[in-house]
Amino acid sequence: MSRNRKQPLLPKHRRVFETLGENLRLARLRRKLSATMVAERAGISRNTLYLLEKGSASSSLGTLMRVLIVLGLDDDVARVAKDDELGRRLQDAGIATSRKRAPKRTRTDEVG
Repeated sequence: MSRNRKQPLLPKHRRVFETLGENLRLARLRRKLSATMVAERAGISRNTLYLLEKGSASSSLGTLMRVLIVLGLDDDVARVAKDDELGRRLQDAGIATSRKRAPKRTRTDEVG
């Protein structure tokens, strides 16, 4: 299987990217910054910024972070998964505390 094969996004997740892109665009417009100016300051092309604002999932986290820095929103990234309710419930139930690893593969496992 090729490592470059991309998994298609579910519609729900595609909408999350689109909402994020729209929020970035609105933040840029509220600051009265042109797309060219933000792209230049972030060290990306205007087309890359356009794709990010349209919700393209192909943009890297580094690109997103550079745009957030330009817009002064880089502290927002620290809030991602800050209050992980599900993770805390699993931890409290003792399910997520296991630190077991998968068994190591042997040469006979790889052949068969």
